[in-house]
Parts: sequence; structure tokens; C-alpha cells
Amino acid sequence: MKEKTALITGVTGQDGSYLAELLLSMDYRVVGMVRRTSTINFDRLRHIQDNIEIVQGDLLDQSSMMDVVSQFQPDEVYNLAAQSFVPTSWQQPVLTGEFTALGVTRILEAIRHVRPSARFYQASSSEQFGKVVEVPQKETTPFYPRSPYGVAKVYGHWITVNYRESYDMFAVSGILFNHESPRRGLEFVTHKVTHAAARIKLGLQDELRVGNLDARRDWGFAGDYVRAMWLMLQQDNPDDYVIATGETHTVQELCEIAFARVGLDWKQYVVIDPRYVRPAEVDLLIGDPSKARSKLNWAPAVSFYDLVHMMVDSDLRELQDEIRYGWHQPKKSTDVMLDKTVTGSLVKTEPGTQK
Repeated sequence: MKEKTALITGVTGQDGSYLAELLLSMDYRVVGMVRRTSTINFDRLRHIQDNIEIVQGDLLDQSSMMDVVSQFQPDEVYNLAAQSFVPTSWQQPVLTGEFTALGVTRILEAIRHVRPSARFYQASSSEQFGKVVEVPQKETTPFYPRSPYGVAKVYGHWITVNYRESYDMFAVSGILFNHESPRRGLEFVTHKVTHAAARIKLGLQDELRVGNLDARRDWGFAGDYVRAMWLMLQQDNPDDYVIATGETHTVQELCEIAFARVGLDWKQYVVIDPRYVRPAEVDLLIGDPSKARSKLNWAPAVSFYDLVHMMVDSDLRELQDEIRYGWHQPKKSTDVMLDKTVTGSLVKTEPGTQK
């Protein structure tokens, strides 16, 4: 059987690293595309970096996309690259549109002209639902984005549908709800909480300041979600799928589980600070994964409880290693606030700077 080649944009991110691992385990040739910058971070790929091929390319440059697709002739293309932080999308809306929206078109155009037989996966997002019109959200739920990021993702989603229907391309979108892991950035509330619990346990931090403990999110494990991406490209016919757990948990539950994992009572360390309560919150985002369950035979393997434990344990190990080798951060509190426009994200603010 011929070895398959997969091209992953955004390979250095959380999802890219888990997807690369999965594909390598199935004997794929994995090509990871990165931008030409001086600050590329390969930390998430360090353990598999020798097994993947890294190529430079840019979603802003059509010719570079054509060159990459022409050079590697991929059987599968996974577009995981984007300007993905909602607060940044308000600060840089045009750049967000260029990367997250038009970047999808550039990849699709490259595939259409150079490798039309390639199967394409587009990373859509629950942020497309924004101001939700029904609960739970499924594939037929109308989109109502509430940020430049959400708007750009809607464009990426619909241009994928249009290329599928207009050019008979195998192009699909996975509408993924929040998915976390130890590789999640610290700007997201899940990792901020687990990291704080570990730091407090080790005496490196005194407290965790938060805003709304009642905010609810549909949180799953990133490793489970990249498996769904692969499954979508193995089907006989292209289609779009919501990938979610179908259940929600509050930030308070997240804190309870994280602190209990290190033998602490969260109530003694988590401080509600009214300065970090937003006047408006994202509407309830909870996905209905029934289509993925029935057609892809997909279901999450890692529970929310186990996910939080996994993240806390990983943070503890990393912090203990830092202490062991003689380096650790000074003790300080961490102030976090759920941003009103991003599911599960947070904003760190210094005292006196909240507007």
C-alpha cells in the first residue's frame, strides 16, 4: 500500500502536534508547514521533530502555497493555521481576515490547480455560532459570529463548502468546540487554572483571581478531536461535522477538580474579583456530536475529569523539573478573566489596567 502524505498547516500548535503524532502512528509521511519567522516554537513537536518534514509557507502568499502543494503532492491537507485568539482579532481584524478567512481560499486554490485529488480538512470553530440561536448547536444551526475571528471562520467554512460543491473537491469542515490538553497555551482558562493549582501546591504562587465561576463550556481533549479530523477524510463522501462532548462544565468545576488533584481546597485560593467580571458573556456553546457519533463512529475517549487531571499532572512535572534544575518564577498571584468573545480563553491583566 502506498504511503500517504499529509500536509499540516499550523503544525506547531496544540492540534497540529497531536495530529502529527496520530498520522505518524499510521505510517503517514507528515509535512508540517510553518511561516518564515524568527520565533517559531517547536516545543510541542520536539519529541517527533525528526520524523516530520518541515517546510516554509505562508497563508498570506498564494505562490508559496502553490509551491508547497506542488512539491509534496499531499494526499490529505489539514488547515489548522489561523490567527486564532479572539481578543487579538479585535486588535488586528484585517490581518485576522487575511489569515483565517482568505488563507483558506489560497490553500483551496492551490489544491484545485495543483493537486485536485487531495482531500482537504478545514478547522472550523464553535465561535461561528457566537450569539447562539439554538441549544445545543449542530451542523444545521445558523451561524451568528460575534468577533472578527468568528466572522473569518464563517468565511473559511463557507468557502470550503463552495469549493466542494463547485469543483467537486473532497473538502470538509470540522466545527470543533473547546478542546484542551497539556499543550494548550497558558492564555486559555483551562491551562491557566491547572497551572495555577500546580504552582500554588509547590509554593510558587499564593492565589488565583478569576471573574465568572459560573461560565459554562463544552471542553474535550485535543487528542480525541484530531482523531475526528482524520476520520472525516476517510469517508466515502465529504461532509461537515460538529465535534464536541455534548456536555458542559463550569469554571468552578474546573477549579474544584484541579485543586483537589493536588490535595488543596480551591475555596482557599481562588478569589472572585469583580474587576474581572465582563458585562456580557458568550452565550451557551454546547455541541451536539450525534452526527459524528453515527457517521464517523467517533466518541471522546477522555472525560473532562481525566482531562483536568492530565493537565495538572503535566504542569506539576514541568514545574518540579524547573525547580530541580534551579529555576522557578517568583511567587505571585495570577489574575484571569473569561473574555466575553472567546470560548474558554482568558485575559491576564495587571491591577489598575482593567478598563
